[in-house]
Parts: sequence; structure tokens; C-alpha cells
Amino acid sequence: MKIKFPPTIRIIILLMILSLFSCQQQEKSKTDESQAEVKMILENSVGRDLDAIKKDGVLKALVVYSSTSYFLYKGQPMGFEYELLKRLADHLDLKLEIIVSTDLDSQFEILNRGDVDLIAHGMAITNQRKDEVAFTEYLYLTKQVLVQKKPDNYRKISWGALQKQLIHDPIELIDDTVSIRKNSNYYERLISLSNEIGGNIVIDTLDSQLSTDEIISMVADGKIKYTIADENLAKINASYNPILKIDIPVSFSQRIAWVTRKNSPKLHAVINKWIKAERQEATNYVIYNKYFKNKRNFKRRIKSDYYSLNNNQISKYDDLIKKYAKKINWDWRLLAAQVYQESKFDPGAKSWAGAKGLMQVMPATAESLGIKDISDPGESIRGGTDYLDHLYKRFTDIPDSLNRVKFSLASYNCGYSHIRDAQRLAKENGLDSTIWSDHVEQMVLALSLPKNFNKPFIKYGYVRGSEPVNYVKQIFERYEHYKQFISLE
Repeated sequence: MKIKFPPTIRIIILLMILSLFSCQQQEKSKTDESQAEVKMILENSVGRDLDAIKKDGVLKALVVYSSTSYFLYKGQPMGFEYELLKRLADHLDLKLEIIVSTDLDSQFEILNRGDVDLIAHGMAITNQRKDEVAFTEYLYLTKQVLVQKKPDNYRKISWGALQKQLIHDPIELIDDTVSIRKNSNYYERLISLSNEIGGNIVIDTLDSQLSTDEIISMVADGKIKYTIADENLAKINASYNPILKIDIPVSFSQRIAWVTRKNSPKLHAVINKWIKAERQEATNYVIYNKYFKNKRNFKRRIKSDYYSLNNNQISKYDDLIKKYAKKINWDWRLLAAQVYQESKFDPGAKSWAGAKGLMQVMPATAESLGIKDISDPGESIRGGTDYLDHLYKRFTDIPDSLNRVKFSLASYNCGYSHIRDAQRLAKENGLDSTIWSDHVEQMVLALSLPKNFNKPFIKYGYVRGSEPVNYVKQIFERYEHYKQFISLE
């Protein structure tokens, strides 16, 4: 039996068919555009792999400045990603260079153009992202949860009244607003969630420079209504902000990993092998628990004045360090890095050799510098910087100021005369006696061997060379961290 429709109905059906065809064509066009964009990104991606990285001797990692990933606390760089990266760099016998991400939306672009070798920022492995980058083995499992704020008077109202003011199921988000960064996996999840619950969730996109920690704080402060976060991040932040409710899951378990370029297969393979082995180590669990489960330490850090996410401070002695650094024309953050190296900002510190105070000045040296009380922070820093300045001025043969600083620091550690011996040894071995790295520092190490310190032109004999070499190296490594977090003024 053939059914005949009125002309009006036939027109409506035809329009519907045309509309459906048009939508399909638009979706195909978007897909084609997306694939073309990804293809262009990969074609322009730098082909820097493990061999080139090994040749340079540096592993460049992009990290996020946050309360769990990478931060400064009481003068010490810390963070889950930071500690793992140090272990990875040591495993690969590479120097670690950390670059802090200032735009979370452009991380893949920064990676693919070769500015960094690795994105060491926990990202959920998704199919959408696999076209652009290569995910490593997963570091841990988590799931995404809704972050919402309880009413300000939640402690005073009844349980029933409290429950009425909160969301208990993702379906209740229909026609409501959730705030997240656009190019985050949270954005992808909200799009999928809208489809799953058959209703529209309004997505408020936030500044790409905001970390997940900062966005969670915006919920706690009432600046935004809801956000999405990984459960482990949400839990540790909620331990400090009990006004947050974070127990509504919006996803299944997800694998969290780091990211490499697709055309860096050797680096990708070696990192995967390392992560698999690392997951079996007890140390890995200790590091994870330290940043994601130790609520007491998290609260202590958050409340501290010497936590870089709170203040532009390194220690309680910053004003003194700035005062005396200015007198010798040094960056105060470099001097702070040395003070930490000497005493970890403990004025009562005492070495096995008898050095005391913040700057670990020996009693005889303290007397010559006019230091009356070595344990007094002001006296110690004043005397220590006077001595540094004295050493710096003696190295008139070093034209480069940065090298001159390194020579001065090494002399502060092991003695001026030993460094002069190392310069003599450098000349004999055809090295540049005015350059520290890979030249005089190597000769300082060499002076721990009898065949070198017994040479007739070596005047001051044996020196435990690894100590001054590591001393200078660690001060400058810490200085680089301080520059990432702390402004000069």
C-alpha cells in the first residue's frame, strides 16, 4: 500500500532530510579540518629524540606551577612531578631543565616545536589527544569529580537543609554552569557528559594560565559555582578547604600520564620502561602519598609564609639577605641559595669542622671579619657576604662576572688557595683557567688524586674536590628554581 502525504508534509520531510544531510556534511567538514590541523602540527613537529637529548646532556621538561606538581617551600623546590623528574634525569644521566608552563592551552604546541622534550604534567589519556602527542605509561589512576561549595553556614544548618542546597547527581547540572579551562580534559569530559545525560551543561571557559588548584580555590571563594578536577587533586585541596564538596564522580577511572612528541619514539620508549619499573618501587608510593595523601603536611605548607604559592618569600631572613646582597651587587636569590646550601636557614647550624651560623663561618674567619656572635643572623650574613666580596675582588683575572661568582663560591667552600692550584693545573692540561664549568671544576676534582696534588707547582696539596664542585652546582641549580618562583624585588 502506497502512502501519499499532503504537499506540506512532503516539503517538511524534504527539509528535514536536507537539514540532516547538511549537519552531516558540517560534521564531516569539521572532522576533515581537525585532521588537517593535526597533520600540519605533526609535519611541523621537531624530530628531536633521545640521541639529540643525550648529545646536549639536558632533559627539558614542561611543568605546572601548583601545590602538588612543582613549588618552593622553605627554600626547597618540591612537588610530585619535580621529584619524579629528578629521578628520571638521574636515571638517564642528564641534567634536568625545568620550564614552567605559563599557558596550559599551548602545551602541545610548545612540545611539538621542540622547546621542551617532555610535558611532565599529569594528563588523562584520551583518544582525542592521541592524534597530536604520545602518552607515556600511566603514573597513577584517578577519576574526575565535581567540585562544589557548601553554603557558608553549612556547619549550622541541618543535614537535610544542607543536602537540598547541593548537587548529588551529574544530571542535576543540566542548564547549569561549570567553569573549566577550554583545552583541558575536563572540557572534553563535560561535552561527553552533556551527551550522556541528554541535556545541556553550560561551559564557562577560564583563563588558560589558571592551574587546577587555583580554579578549585575560586570555587571555595565563591567566585565560580562549579568546576571539575581529578579526585586526588580535589581531595588534597578539600583537606584545607572543608567548605568544598568533592564526592560526586563525573567519570570512570582514568589513566594519568606524561606526554612526549609522537616523533620521539626512543625517548618515549625509555620513559615508558622507567615508569613501569618506578611503579614497582616503594619510593614511588612514598612520593605520591607525600603530595596527594599527606593532609597534615599539605595544610602546613598552605599556611606557611615561605610557600611560594602564598608569598614572594624564601625565608624569614629575606630582608637581611637582600640588604647585604645589594652591598656586594649580587642577586639576592643567588645569595639565598648559598645560605640554604650552608645552613638551610638554621642560625643554630654547626658543621663537623666547627663552622657555625647561617653562613657557616669558621671561628677564626669570624674573628677576622669582626663577627662577635656567629649565631646572630645579621652578623652571620654581614660577615659572610664581606668574605664573599673579598674573594670576588681577588679574582681579577676572571673577566666574566658569572664565572667570577662561581670561583668565589668554590673558594668560600674549600679555600681560595686550592682554587688557584686548580687554575694552575688547568693551564698545564690545556684548559681555560678563567672558566669554571668543564675547565677549572674538573681540575678541582683532579686535585683529590696524588698524581695531581703532588705535582711541584701545586702549593696547597689535596682537596676533596667533589665538595666544592657539588657546592657550586647545587647553589646554581637552586638559584634557577628560585628565579622561577620568586621575583627579584
